[in-house]
Amino acid sequence: MQIREVICKTALSNSTLPGLNYSLNPYRGCQHNCAYCYVPNILRIKRSNWGSFVEVKRNIPNVLSKELKNKKPGVVGISTVTDPYQPIEKKYKITRYCLEQLLIYDFPICLQTKSKLITRDLDIISKFSNPEIMFSIGTINDKERKLLEPNSSSIKDRLIALKKSSETGIRTSVFFGPIYPTIKPADLENTLDIFMENGASEIMIDKFNLKSGVKENVEKYMKLNSFFLEKFSNYKYNYRLQKKKIYEIGKKRKIKIIDAF
Repeated sequence: MQIREVICKTALSNSTLPGLNYSLNPYRGCQHNCAYCYVPNILRIKRSNWGSFVEVKRNIPNVLSKELKNKKPGVVGISTVTDPYQPIEKKYKITRYCLEQLLIYDFPICLQTKSKLITRDLDIISKFSNPEIMFSIGTINDKERKLLEPNSSSIKDRLIALKKSSETGIRTSVFFGPIYPTIKPADLENTLDIFMENGASEIMIDKFNLKSGVKENVEKYMKLNSFFLEKFSNYKYNYRLQKKKIYEIGKKRKIKIIDAF
């Protein structure tokens, strides 16, 4: 893993994602190395290089501090193309330093992560007037998680972090996506119940994004598990059933279900 310290010129970018006005990405690149990640397509990075480097934007807290003086208040998404709490954050604390700047102006924030490390910063996140933490969880089967998300926090650790965040009083949600193709519709009720029991106030759902390069990369990982590969071959059909079932459960459980895109 190559770690490079870089200088950035801007911190906040306008966001077109639902519910977000700005995006803030303290890092470029991600150590989690998820097989289905779509970011290499967006940033035009060779997929073979993705997961092998992280660029640390050392000066982004200072740049952010200057930008916030002239920015119209709006929801800041942290992060949209990298995980703000990937392992390198433990050393550099760039995300935490950015939060300190955002808190001065009390911008609404939405943090999305797969990492238990976020609990380190609950002390500062809880001081915002309108914070949200969204945990990305595509399966509750940790053996499958290890296959497609090799360097991310375990599902157990994410659920613990979800519950701890919720108990702190922070609005918490789950990004249930990409929903793993091995999840049977009959198993979804238990999955959503687990999310709710650990504090999720709403659930956003999404399918596997099979853009060029993504499908081939996912299949490469899945070849390590023939059962997984077989399920993936029928994924589009499975997702339609999964989505229908999730909305039925959401109505029954009275929890808000949101389509990501």
